[in-house]
Amino acid sequence: MACSSCSTGTDGQPKGCKNNGTCGTDGCNKLSVFDWLSNMSLPNGAEPFEFVEVRFKNGRKNFYKNVENLSLSMGDAVATEASPGHDVGMVSLVGELVRIQMKKKKADPNDQEHLKIYRKATQKDLDVWQEVREKEEKIKTRAREIAIRLKLSMKISDVEFQGDASKATFYYTADDRVDFRQLIKEFAREFNTRIEMRQIGLRQEAARLGGIGSCGRELCCSTWLTDFRSVSTSAARYQQLSLNPQKLAGQCGKLKCCLNYELDTYLEALKQFPKTDIKLHTKKGIAVCQKIDIFKGFLWYAYEGEWMTWHKLTAEQANKIIDLNKQKKGVGSLEEFEVILQQEEEKPDFNNVVGQDSLTRFDKPTKKRKRTKKRRTKKKPSSRNAK
Repeated sequence: MACSSCSTGTDGQPKGCKNNGTCGTDGCNKLSVFDWLSNMSLPNGAEPFEFVEVRFKNGRKNFYKNVENLSLSMGDAVATEASPGHDVGMVSLVGELVRIQMKKKKADPNDQEHLKIYRKATQKDLDVWQEVREKEEKIKTRAREIAIRLKLSMKISDVEFQGDASKATFYYTADDRVDFRQLIKEFAREFNTRIEMRQIGLRQEAARLGGIGSCGRELCCSTWLTDFRSVSTSAARYQQLSLNPQKLAGQCGKLKCCLNYELDTYLEALKQFPKTDIKLHTKKGIAVCQKIDIFKGFLWYAYEGEWMTWHKLTAEQANKIIDLNKQKKGVGSLEEFEVILQQEEEKPDFNNVVGQDSLTRFDKPTKKRKRTKKRRTKKKPSSRNAK
């Protein structure tokens, strides 16, 4: 979904609104929420909810109190309370849906510490805001050069100016604690503004910067995922994935958040399977589990000493053998329970109803026919012509 200003240009190239995450119509922003209560009118006597959700750079959102009872709608630029001065943001949500969002985020509307909305942003506010936004990329590059010169083990990932250009927030990631007191002095002398350093995690950094994942889609953390749950390697083991750090790690360097999406389904399916560390005792020998297929419900066992020969069992059959072992009843061999698959390959019958040539007509080379030279026999002259 995109706004009307993100149309195609005259030369066929994407035009783009060039607002860098502050689209006015809220159509191409990170973590945008559709207001499905916008067309519903309030009951008689009910006052509209006084809080408004305001979005800032890279999806940063906060709730502000509309003390002036301004008529606001999604996409309006507003000047909000900040410390010090004021900040400029875009209204991302209004109405009763803000109440639901505050309940979800566990924000108390009765708290007196909520910040306020001063006014709708004037043209002067927007000019100052746009001017400092254009400087952020150059300042981020210069800030990284200063951090490298001071030999600090940190990475400055993003810079965000306040709307009135009175403060600049530097977001950084670091493995250990960093003493950046000298760095703040260098920044204040270089950029002539108030400096605030804010450390974020690697997942939060990927959410702010965004990108394309290995699945070909935008990162979940920058589009819809708001809470980051811990991901462990056991989630990959349960799903029988290869423990390859290059495949399991996302752009943040941590394990991918999508490993938790189907984990509950796998854990529910594994309840029907016996534990893989349980050995099957038979008269022929002791069998050890080698492989498990959760989708088809099969397990493969091999006798100790005969590791190359696997025997295929269903989950019910394996559980039955384990129960017989607990009852100390003898089990002959796994061959008595083994699943024999009858692989009958049926070739699909296709009919060429369109009349097109076969796509595999060039796969097999055609045999060249040998040309046989026919001897030409001279015709004898007829008796009429003979003299």
